[in-house]
Amino acid sequence: MNCEARKYKVLLVAAKPMPYMTPVYRLLAQQPNLEILVAFCNLQGAQLGLDDEFGVQVEWDIPLLAGYPWVELANASPKPGLNRFWGLVNWELWDLMKRGNFDCAITYTGYVYASFWILAAATKLRGKRFIFSTDMSSIAPRDRASWKSRLKPKILPYLYRLGDRIVASNRLGKQVLESIGVEEDRVVLTPSCVDNDWWRSAAENIDPLAARQQWEIPPDASVVLFCAKFQPWKRPLDLLRAFARASVPNSYLLFAGDGPQRRELENEAEALGMRDRVKFLGFLNQSQLPAAYRAADLFVLPSEYEPFGMVVAEAMLCGCPAVVSDRVGARADLIIPDRTGFIYPCDDIEALANLLAKYLPQREKLREIGIAARDRMETWSPRENVAALVSAIVS
Repeated sequence: MNCEARKYKVLLVAAKPMPYMTPVYRLLAQQPNLEILVAFCNLQGAQLGLDDEFGVQVEWDIPLLAGYPWVELANASPKPGLNRFWGLVNWELWDLMKRGNFDCAITYTGYVYASFWILAAATKLRGKRFIFSTDMSSIAPRDRASWKSRLKPKILPYLYRLGDRIVASNRLGKQVLESIGVEEDRVVLTPSCVDNDWWRSAAENIDPLAARQQWEIPPDASVVLFCAKFQPWKRPLDLLRAFARASVPNSYLLFAGDGPQRRELENEAEALGMRDRVKFLGFLNQSQLPAAYRAADLFVLPSEYEPFGMVVAEAMLCGCPAVVSDRVGARADLIIPDRTGFIYPCDDIEALANLLAKYLPQREKLREIGIAARDRMETWSPRENVAALVSAIVS
């Protein structure tokens, strides 16, 4: 039988529903040569629950479970959660692979959960194709633990031998995989993307001046936006200090999000004498985020650990140019310096301050870069992701 005419049964396994994966699942479900089932180890995000890193209850206000077949897996963990290895123990994967007669399994859980290893064993022992995704753009650990830095280069080459194909979500990740010995023909680049159509449509329906008015920002002000979890590795304090140092007249800094550093950020803004020009918007759900991007002239992601940075794609689709540190994975795929955004050395507050001081007064220039940023996203979308993923399944 011709392999193009064959219908492949594919099990996709994810730790939880995520807004940026929903359009991928929907497109996969529409492929004529695939029959898919998405299995979730946990329904956090689609149901109200505590997000440990935001530190607040989160339930995304867009439909995450519509448009594709899915199932929730029973979790046998005595202490369920997404922040520990034994937090996801979904033994049901073993039976699902057996009774579902799947041709291959694709996992988005990451090897940091027991369920990854359950699926790997269930798939490999049945002689089926095992594909797993990685969002890494370097092998540096988030917590900077020295023992992890020493161990990861030694064990990762063996780990990735488990995969018949490895799905890398960004160009830097693909390069890292090949540098540690994964054969080039086993690595597939599937763009780490968001729902381009949703973000474009939402942005077009937002009046930037009305968005500013709701947060009491003057229409002629220069506005910088941070949109992420207030966690140390996101380095929001770097941006606050750089903004204060840049001292651009009639400028405002918006912090959208929440997390354990919120009180520290508020106190620092007070100490810097910036409390009237720094606004904390709190956690914004997805339907509220386009207004924040449209209200801003510039988006900044100063992270020291950021495998990709979906918020960069969101900002660019809303026509808001992004400034990213040189540790943000999206820089290699989306940012052309001075054309679609800007890159600066992580932890260099002076460099970030100089960049803000130079470009914030140039609002028309930033608008032009924002248009180019939006255009860049034309070929970085769920469409390219699914095309690459299908090739990994059938080849």
